[in-house]
Amino acid sequence: METPEDVTRMRLVGGNLALDFVNTRSGPPTGAPDDDTFTGYPDLVAWGVYAGTLTPAQAAALRRRSRDDPDGAEATFGQALRIRDDLDQVFRALATGRDPSVSALTRLRDDEADALRHARLERDRAYGWTWHADDTLARPLRPVVHAAVHLLTAGQLDRIKGCGGCRFLFYDESKNRSRRWCSMDDCGTAEKIRRYITARRSRAAR
Repeated sequence: METPEDVTRMRLVGGNLALDFVNTRSGPPTGAPDDDTFTGYPDLVAWGVYAGTLTPAQAAALRRRSRDDPDGAEATFGQALRIRDDLDQVFRALATGRDPSVSALTRLRDDEADALRHARLERDRAYGWTWHADDTLARPLRPVVHAAVHLLTAGQLDRIKGCGGCRFLFYDESKNRSRRWCSMDDCGTAEKIRRYITARRSRAAR
């Protein structure tokens, strides 16, 4: 069974649920990822709790359903990996000033249509889509897909950026749009240390 450490080691620094979903893989800024939070369907459910889209009770119900339908859980996990690949392609392209592929956008459209088929409009301060009544195995994916579409249609696309120190993506909400790191506590601090060491070596070599 998954432990909190399995999902919480990838910090939620994306500023958007869909970007945090992409960031469940880590690695250098360019090239292939070298670590993955997701190893099976239970990790997907645990991440939903960590990201705040599932309650512990909902997660427990999904784990029971996955044990009753292991083939369905495996298929859903495969769907999750495919959606993550599509979102990675879409948002990484935008972060580097390129247009996403039409095929990835088309699949995202279809994923959103499926998500909304399982949603309800419920009122808080305003009406919004919710998946409180959705008990299907794909429930953890619905809010992620919807967040991605909302970011694409209502967000400021030039604020989608890639970290200068790792492969994480984030939504830059700084006033002057100058953020360079996924987190100053992680990559930002590492860069400061690197510059400090470089400066010391430069001074010592004089």
